[in-house]
Amino acid sequence: MKRVITLVIVITILALTVVAAASETPGSKEDPVVTKSYVDNQIARLMGNGGSTETYKAIMLTAGQKLIGHEGTEVILRSGEATAIDNGVNGISDVTGAMDLMTGQKVAQNHLLLIPRSDGRGIQATTEIWVMVRGTYTIE
Repeated sequence: MKRVITLVIVITILALTVVAAASETPGSKEDPVVTKSYVDNQIARLMGNGGSTETYKAIMLTAGQKLIGHEGTEVILRSGEATAIDNGVNGISDVTGAMDLMTGQKVAQNHLLLIPRSDGRGIQATTEIWVMVRGTYTIE
């Protein structure tokens, strides 16, 4: 009899725990857990020097400015001249040209560049440039 009562209590506690956990709406004030990418996007938005976009966004940079991409960011140089910025070990993937661009190498116009990791890789404008960006980035 004692085992049956203990089993009923344990099952009741587990059922109440599942019901309580399921009643919270994800993303509501009652469920404050957010992802790191959400926090990064909100910080970049508040700082006003970067952002994140699901579609390509046209951005103008002046000479000397840097666009640093985060993991998975895609960049296409539309006009002007720019050079690549690597992480000291690996370059930026030039998907169109089927090669890696290392720091100082000229970025070809209309080539799709892919930033593989959030480790400081990007491009630096040598003249005024227009780029199309998809993903999370910062401008320095």
